[in-house]
Amino acid sequence: MLNRRKFFKTTGALALGSLLLPACSGNASNQSEATDKNAGANSAVSATKTPNDLSVGLQLYTIRDLMDQDVRGTLQKVAALGYKDLESAAGKTGHYYGMKPKEFTAMAEDMGMKLRSSHVLPGTQLPEEAPLPPDFLTLTNGLQQLVDMAAESGQDYLTCAYMFPSEHKTLDQYRHMIELFNRAGEACKKAGLNFAYHNHDFEFETIEGQRPYDLMLAQTDKDLVGMELDLYWATKSGNDPVAMFEKHPGRFPMWHVKDMDNTDKKFFTEVGNGTIDFKRIFDKAELAGMKYYFVEQDQTPGNPMDSIATSYKNLAKVLS
Repeated sequence: MLNRRKFFKTTGALALGSLLLPACSGNASNQSEATDKNAGANSAVSATKTPNDLSVGLQLYTIRDLMDQDVRGTLQKVAALGYKDLESAAGKTGHYYGMKPKEFTAMAEDMGMKLRSSHVLPGTQLPEEAPLPPDFLTLTNGLQQLVDMAAESGQDYLTCAYMFPSEHKTLDQYRHMIELFNRAGEACKKAGLNFAYHNHDFEFETIEGQRPYDLMLAQTDKDLVGMELDLYWATKSGNDPVAMFEKHPGRFPMWHVKDMDNTDKKFFTEVGNGTIDFKRIFDKAELAGMKYYFVEQDQTPGNPMDSIATSYKNLAKVLS
């Protein structure tokens, strides 16, 4: 997979495809790697449904190239597979794939799907890490606009997708992000939305004697900031998702359901074709506070539509 810096230099500022990069590969610091509206605080475990009550979701980063080519046609294929919930990542045409938020969600709803979350960036990275256009909205360059668009769309969550290497070198930088996330959570709450953070693996690497992810859980306001737990990255970094749920019940309202192959590389693979015991994890959905989950596969061996079809079929068996 392309090095993240090389990726952005290659694509350039106008090639916004995959800018939100909700997931990465290898060490996330160095390699390229994402309830109904007004439901209330992220920590409301009582609002959680059982897995069998939940619609299967898809993080659209998985099919990013197809979305850039044909939004409507691609979504029709996703709906035909059976997916019901969506999480977006900005494409070459920006947030909501070049459409107005309400237009995008109306199109998805006409196909029987609902947009639940969208991925955004902090916006404090070095220019060479991500040469974003000056008007590209981020949490530090357009927070209220992002919140307003999310409210217009009718989605439930605004989610920070990723921190670039320059943004997470020290604990002080993490503390700055924690302040930013609390502010974003407050802005979302005022608009009837929720805010969340999506992890990779670097948050679990010890810095100055402390794991940043533990600091984030401790210092983000649990009523303002939820965690979108990426099950692949949590597992690959040596963590047990179930143990995390037991230690921090109700803090994980969204999940990325992504599998790990049985090789030394521990690479991405279709859900159900790898080594992660999803049934064990889904059995603890209520404890986690999980409301939505999204299938994601950062890279696929062929047509991503084939991979998400396999993941849907296998996940349906897990949840049956």
